[in-house]
Amino acid sequence: MTIRKLNQPQGGNEMPRFGGHATLFRLPSQTTAEGLDIALVGVPLDIGASNRTGSRFGPRQIRCESVMVRPYGMYTRAAPFDSFQVADVGDVPVNTFNLGMSIGIIEQFYDDILNHGAKPVSMGGDHTVTLPILRALAKRHGPVALIHVDAHADTNDSMFGEKITHGTVFRRAIEEQLVDPQKMFQVGLRTTGYSAEDFDWSRDRGARIVPAEECWHRSLAPLMEEVRRKVGPETPTYLSFDIDGLDPSVAPGTGTPEPGGLTSIQGIEIIRGCWGLNLIGADLVEVAPAYDTSGNTSLLAANLIFEMLCSFPGCRRGV
Repeated sequence: MTIRKLNQPQGGNEMPRFGGHATLFRLPSQTTAEGLDIALVGVPLDIGASNRTGSRFGPRQIRCESVMVRPYGMYTRAAPFDSFQVADVGDVPVNTFNLGMSIGIIEQFYDDILNHGAKPVSMGGDHTVTLPILRALAKRHGPVALIHVDAHADTNDSMFGEKITHGTVFRRAIEEQLVDPQKMFQVGLRTTGYSAEDFDWSRDRGARIVPAEECWHRSLAPLMEEVRRKVGPETPTYLSFDIDGLDPSVAPGTGTPEPGGLTSIQGIEIIRGCWGLNLIGADLVEVAPAYDTSGNTSLLAANLIFEMLCSFPGCRRGV
C-alpha cells in the first residue's frame, strides 16, 4: 500500500516565522486543487461592500498572520495536516472593476476545485463571494445546510438597485435553492435595522435566528448541540463566518462593525461545534486589515480557519 505524503506547515525552527513565502499556515502552494482534500483559497474582492472597503486585502494579511498557527490543536487534539492533503491554491483572479463578471469568475474557479474532489476553505473579500461559492457547491450537493455567523442577516432584496451585494447574499441563496432554510442558522445578528423584516425574512422561511443578545454571557456549546441535532451528520453543510459577527473589541478590522457582538471564545465554540457535521466547505470573510493596525483581526481569522480545518469530517483527534 502506498502511503500518501501529506503537506505540513513549515516549522518555526526551519524558517523564522517572519520569513519565507506568505501562504496560509506556511503550507505549500499549488496552481490547482489536484490531489487535495482541502483547498485554501483567497477571494480578494470588496466591490460588493456597502460601507468601508479594504477586505480585498484580507487574504494577504490573514496569510501573513497565520505564521503563528501551529499544526496541532492542543485542546481538541485535532491534527488536520495529518488527516488531509491541504495546500494554498492562491487567489481567484477577480475583475477589480466588474462585480457581475467577478461573480462568474469565482463560480468557475470553484467549479474547478470541486472537479478535483477538494473541499474549499476560503478567505474573503466581502460577503458577496459566498454566493458564487454556494452556486458551485449546490451543483453537486443540492441545497445545503448553512451555519452563518454575522452581525447582519444579509437578506436585503437589493441595495441601490443591485440584486447582488454583500448584503443580499442569503436572500439570493434561498431564492436560488442553494441553501435549505429549514436547516439554516444565523448567529450573532444585532443592533439596528430598517424594519423587522431585516431579520424576519429568513426566519419566516424556516431559518433559526440567534440574535447576539441571546448569546451574551453564555457558552454557545448548547446552541451547537441543537444545530447538530437538527442538521444531522449526513446533510452537506456549509459554514460562512463573517468576522463582524464578533465584537469590534476583538475584531475591529472589518468594514461594517457593530457593537455587542460575539466574543472570540464564542466564535471558536461555534466552529468547534461543527465537528460531527458533514462540512463540505467554509469561508471567513470581511477582514479589512486597514482598520486594525495591530493585526489582531487577521491573527484571529487565521486561528478560526485552523479550527475550521479541525472540524471537517475525518480529521484525526486524540492523537
